Amino acid sequence: MTFTYFDVAKMIDHSLLNPTLTVDDLEAGCRLAVAYDAASVCIMPYYLKRCAELLAGSTVKASTTIGFPHGGHTTATKLFETQQALADGGQELDMVVNISQVLSGNWDYVRNDIRVVTEATHAAGQKVKVIFENSHLKYEHKILLCEICGELGVDWVKTSTGYGSGGATMEDLALMRKHSPAQVQVKAAGGIRDLDALLQVRELGVSRCGASRTKEMLDEARRRLNLSAIEVVSTVAVAGY
Repeated sequence: MTFTYFDVAKMIDHSLLNPTLTVDDLEAGCRLAVAYDAASVCIMPYYLKRCAELLAGSTVKASTTIGFPHGGHTTATKLFETQQALADGGQELDMVVNISQVLSGNWDYVRNDIRVVTEATHAAGQKVKVIFENSHLKYEHKILLCEICGELGVDWVKTSTGYGSGGATMEDLALMRKHSPAQVQVKAAGGIRDLDALLQVRELGVSRCGASRTKEMLDEARRRLNLSAIEVVSTVAVAGY
């Protein structure tokens, strides 16, 4: 399978969401994402402002979560979280649908919940990813969520939080790609732990992947491409990244 370093590096949202991570861990994680030129850092909301400061001047986006991890926050609370995240420098926001309302079939509520966050994010010129938590859902729920997200013009649909009972599966990723319009991208989260898995989901049309093993995956990409760290940095500059 042919790929460039940027094909894979710019797929990775480096995840810093584990609640046991210390401030030192978060600082180191942001610096690692810059060194490896990942797509974004998805960090706990309280540290987003500092994250945006650390990423300034790089091509790595500052990202955080909304309604995380269970989606049960009120829509008003999700909107406040969105506004705060945008004020703190958030460029990509990962929101969790209200899983209870999805399973209850209250689709008007679900649509409005997503719409409010999406409109606020887009009004600020930033992007939104909508997390389904597929391990809790039936086939028909996933399809309807893809259709709603397509109608509302979200930027990504995402499989899972990484903290549910299951993560991304090839079946779910193929389903989400099939039932989402072309302009809506697909993000995998949970279970993508090595470069081969990353390349496999890329073949399905996945453009982003939440990962905590960023260093290991991108070190392997460098090894396969015979690139040193210095050569990667040099290529970044030449490519205008």
